[in-house]
Amino acid sequence: MPSRTQQRPDITPGTAPETTPDTPPRFVLWREVLIAYVAPAAMATAGGFATGQSELRIAALTTIAGTSALVATLVGLRHRRRSADSWAARGPVPLLALAFGLGCAALALGVGLAAAELLPRIPALADSPWPDRLRIDLPLSAAIAATMTTWRWRASLPRRRRAR
Repeated sequence: MPSRTQQRPDITPGTAPETTPDTPPRFVLWREVLIAYVAPAAMATAGGFATGQSELRIAALTTIAGTSALVATLVGLRHRRRSADSWAARGPVPLLALAFGLGCAALALGVGLAAAELLPRIPALADSPWPDRLRIDLPLSAAIAATMTTWRWRASLPRRRRAR
């Protein structure tokens, strides 16, 4: 916090503080979670309207977008705790995004398979097509959300200058 004798930068309303062109955008978790929810919900809803599938429109706002938001939250929280010297901050972006995407998809596939097996045993869900969708919705949503969140987190880190 600046002391009383230090001058604060003069920022007039309507002007942004000066940033260098090399400064990457900040990683803000709530924006990532919002994007992770809205983007798949909008696309799957549009697909549901285009194909006339009412269950896809319902799944778009529940399992598809909900899984994406949950995975983006968990992956984003994990990335925010990483130091700038961690292996994830130094590794190649495509490989890192692929690893997180596949890892989250594998975990979500396990959850989806277990839920698809166990939920139909509940009498209220016995005839519902919803549990069968979990086998596809959960891993696909998790993979996309983890890949996007990881890529955007990595892009928000300052680039290191290589010694020549």
